[in-house]
Amino acid sequence: MCRVLKIARAGYYAWLHEPESSRTIEDKRLLQLIRSSYEASYGIYGYRRITLDLKELGENCGPNRVLKIMKNNSIAAVRGYKKHKSYGCSRPQIVPPNHLNREFVVNTPDTSWVTDITYIRTWQGWLYLAVVLDLYSRKVIGWSMKPTLAKDIVLDALLMAVWRRRPNESVIIHSDQGSSGDWQKFCQKHNLIPSMSRRGLAQYTAHGIMLLLNPFLAA
Repeated sequence: MCRVLKIARAGYYAWLHEPESSRTIEDKRLLQLIRSSYEASYGIYGYRRITLDLKELGENCGPNRVLKIMKNNSIAAVRGYKKHKSYGCSRPQIVPPNHLNREFVVNTPDTSWVTDITYIRTWQGWLYLAVVLDLYSRKVIGWSMKPTLAKDIVLDALLMAVWRRRPNESVIIHSDQGSSGDWQKFCQKHNLIPSMSRRGLAQYTAHGIMLLLNPFLAA
């Protein structure tokens, strides 16, 4: 058989005793770590952020290898929106009304959510954190972290909140990021009611949200 297939007998017997290469075995081990990071992010993380998670665990693998493993196993980040060519370039045309109206005390869950961005200093530089809070429980229900202040950081956090809570009724989502076209389309698709403060109240509302966040950031 080896003569007909023109392969070395030594290679055949080596395959017979060890059918999988060391790289294949290593890829299977990395796949388990990739799935853990992916599931912990509720499907939000792509290969870049999963690569950062693996490096924090001490794994020495590049983003291209992580991307290849994810593609071979049909693992892809969940996206509830699309970036357009004019993404972040045009000025807001429609400003949502202030549906929250500084009512930070609610009696039922998944009625009013608030979101804001803060930054954290790390040994590798500044890390930007976007969170979504349910005003009923004051719990963080969605979050997203990026090394840069990307436009979609809040959308990633809100997408996690939607996938975790899956609200049956419309939810007010209050943010100072709520005037872009992508934000409006995202809210419309997921049955969310965008809310924004007037310019004179935006700083006050953001300050109130950050006061709610402080205990979680300290923890």
